[in-house]
Amino acid sequence: MSPVLIAFGRAAHSLTRRGIFWHLLWPSLAALALWGLLAGLFWGTAAGAMVRMVNGWSWVTWLVGQWAGSETVAEATVHLLMFLLLLPLIYGTALLLAVAVAVPLMLERVAADDYAELERRCGGTLAGSVWNALVAVFWFVLAWVVTLPLWLVPGLALVIPLALSAYVNQRAYRYDALMAHADPGEMRSLIVRRKGGLFLVGLGAGALAYVPVVNLLAPSFAGLAFVHFCLEALRSLRKGVGRGR
Repeated sequence: MSPVLIAFGRAAHSLTRRGIFWHLLWPSLAALALWGLLAGLFWGTAAGAMVRMVNGWSWVTWLVGQWAGSETVAEATVHLLMFLLLLPLIYGTALLLAVAVAVPLMLERVAADDYAELERRCGGTLAGSVWNALVAVFWFVLAWVVTLPLWLVPGLALVIPLALSAYVNQRAYRYDALMAHADPGEMRSLIVRRKGGLFLVGLGAGALAYVPVVNLLAPSFAGLAFVHFCLEALRSLRKGVGRGR
């Protein structure tokens, strides 16, 4: 069976363990509460500022003069764009919370139960994990904004968000999954050797973000799937090294 499918199967089985499910849920709830509060407080002000900015563009002024009601269309478009920009911010915030708190706690439980024989070589740190996640989320949000015009091309509105989710998931979680058990050399080796599998795990986890209700678990479930995928890959790597000796 594919290592990717095995990782997802083990991640699903891990949900039956006490305390794991809560760590999958709370980062998304916290991110939704935070951005929901900010939207409630500042949505109208931000939307008004964006409408005034857009109306200051000459081509928009010309468009308003050509078609009656196009100003209303411009306002509706601004609100739609703000909503589309809110989505990566919510996902990125949930991911950062998962990286900083939820995934390390799940890692301890999963590693003790399923990978107890793996020696801890501490190739990463919590500070390195948070920095890695911040960089990943920055590029994720930036790419989301830059590619928004391409979403008008049929089909790309589905492909682009999935590809970006796959990127941010594998970039953020591979470090977390390996930092306690792999040494720096093993981390670099596995990232190169398993880049295809890492992308597929990120893609599968990213697809869950588009399933209603399930999407509440998606950011942290991605981390759990990466823990299983990466620790199994590390176990295989060390067994291979051992046979080589």
